[in-house]
Amino acid sequence: MAGIRAARADDARAIAAIEVETWRSTYPGMLPDRVLLGMSERRLAASWSGLVRRWPRDVLVATDMRDEVIGFGHCGPQKGAALDIAGEIFTLYVTPDAQGKGVGRRLLHALFSRMVESGHDSALAWVIGANPSRFFYERLGGRQLAHRPIPVGGEPVEAVAYGWRDLPALLNGSAQGGRPLSHPRQRR
Repeated sequence: MAGIRAARADDARAIAAIEVETWRSTYPGMLPDRVLLGMSERRLAASWSGLVRRWPRDVLVATDMRDEVIGFGHCGPQKGAALDIAGEIFTLYVTPDAQGKGVGRRLLHALFSRMVESGHDSALAWVIGANPSRFFYERLGGRQLAHRPIPVGGEPVEAVAYGWRDLPALLNGSAQGGRPLSHPRQRR
């Protein structure tokens, strides 16, 4: 992976393609088929283009050595105030080929840094409860805070909120056994 940077409007098509690919590879059997089959890269690209224009620093992309987008994330103030958490990770997706290589971890770290920079010292992420990838958040220190059904395609789907209450400490390494989130232990 080459790096993480703020998304640009011209990244919208790649972001939309990753969203469709990851939803269709991750959520069969968890979300209604009509939702997965009805996803449109064109509509999503238009939506992401507008979002990147409105909040350019809140959408981040991970790129490979050719500057091709291989993952993305979006953060901001928590939607709703049901939980005493300031920020929210709205999306975090990595192409299937790039999963398991630290890309998601680096993106999450960058999103946490962005939230601290914008005055949010805590964060949560809502995840489909049946999604086995939700354990990614637990491995990175997220604690289950709440459960609730969310409507997807007109049907309720159980979701789990994972939260981090002290992002500055997490980023500085007092969590994760004293290691900063951005420096995972090297494998031997």
